[in-house]
Amino acid sequence: MSESTDTQLHAGLTQRQISMMGLGGAIGAGLFVGSGQAISIAGPAVLISYLLAGTVIIVIMAMLAEMVAANPSSGAFSTFAHKAMGRSAGSTLGWLYWIQLVVVVAAEATGAAAIVAQWFPGVPQWGWVLLFVIALSGANLLGVRNYGRFEYWFAVIKVAAIIIFLAFGALVLSHIVPTEAPVGLGNLAAHGGFAPGGMSGIAAAVLIVIFSFGGTEVVAIAAAESNDPAGNIKRVVRSVMARILVFYLGSILVIVSIVPWNDPEIVVGPFAAALSVLKVPGVAIVMNAVVVIALLSAMNANIYGSSRMLFSLGKRKLAPVGVTHVTGKGVPAKAVLSSVAFSFLAVGLNWIWPEQVMPILLNVVGSTIIVIWTFIAVTELILRTRAEKNGEYLPVKLWGFPYLTYGVLAVLAGVIAVSMTDEAARTQLLLTSGLTALIWIISKIALRNVPEVVEFQEVS
Repeated sequence: MSESTDTQLHAGLTQRQISMMGLGGAIGAGLFVGSGQAISIAGPAVLISYLLAGTVIIVIMAMLAEMVAANPSSGAFSTFAHKAMGRSAGSTLGWLYWIQLVVVVAAEATGAAAIVAQWFPGVPQWGWVLLFVIALSGANLLGVRNYGRFEYWFAVIKVAAIIIFLAFGALVLSHIVPTEAPVGLGNLAAHGGFAPGGMSGIAAAVLIVIFSFGGTEVVAIAAAESNDPAGNIKRVVRSVMARILVFYLGSILVIVSIVPWNDPEIVVGPFAAALSVLKVPGVAIVMNAVVVIALLSAMNANIYGSSRMLFSLGKRKLAPVGVTHVTGKGVPAKAVLSSVAFSFLAVGLNWIWPEQVMPILLNVVGSTIIVIWTFIAVTELILRTRAEKNGEYLPVKLWGFPYLTYGVLAVLAGVIAVSMTDEAARTQLLLTSGLTALIWIISKIALRNVPEVVEFQEVS
């Protein structure tokens, strides 16, 4: 691996790759598996939950586009919070995001390995975890262009799976493909009505749905490593977010129209449950393969996102400066290796105490996406107000400012309020809040005698 005395990343991602990363980041295990739990809580009215959460993420991405176009940075929302509220805020958000990603990388490696180990029982689960971590770490170390290619094809497979599923749904619902059980839009009002759980069911499902959209924020990080950050992020947000909403709403509509929402199989695997009406052999294997690809894709993106966030923290002297070292290919190798190192530790602990370690770690980071989205909205409100006051030019602007910003903050406040009424969600929120407060306190103490870094260049 060639060395470089440079400490700048290289612009190597194309607009097409960033677009597919945005699509792939949102289309993950949360949709293929987690949507079943949301359906079981809200019934067909889960469509409202997805529409509400989808609208929020579209506005969040528009906020990020505004800030990225004005100031591209691999630290993305951490850098923006730094500029808006000071380095303690930037440090807190950056480290919170990094911790979330490295924990999730370990969880995704474990989840994918558990499925593949069922196909190849001769290889232990830990062996597959090791293989996945090494392979995807290697993909990230080979340069951002290679990472982009890996993630592009991962996303293509997932998007193709969704399109095929939607086509299948259209054939079944139009009765071109016959089924034994009755299917159609009538299922939306059957089995207890459209909203059997009432407004509380819709609100509770929003909690689950929000986590499904986690991962889209990686495009704000990736845009900094493209040749035209402002133009790329603008095009990506305009095209990708609408497609994500169509894919999510379309898939859920197909599922609840074909399978009764209270069918126990929906919780196990909503897509497999819908496909099973055709009595096609091997459906479970195909869907498990798609889930494995979704997990590996998310894992690949999270290694990338965590390494770039750590690199940015180092550039701002909010992390050890050693992580800013880059190779001749412009890869922050030490940041990549530091990020995946936790995966080996977490998986090792999970192997020794499988029932305790991973659930605790996931509970601690379970609500980080709500904290991050809240930080993003507050940051955009501050920076946009400041820019307009100073007469600064913004290449991209959030429409409906400041009303949409306040609207998103109101929705997030409502989500937090609902979370406090559910024991499991309340536990996650309190643990995440405690972690956030701890990081902020440590940042305040650790940065007392560290000189402020005002301006820096990350990408060449």
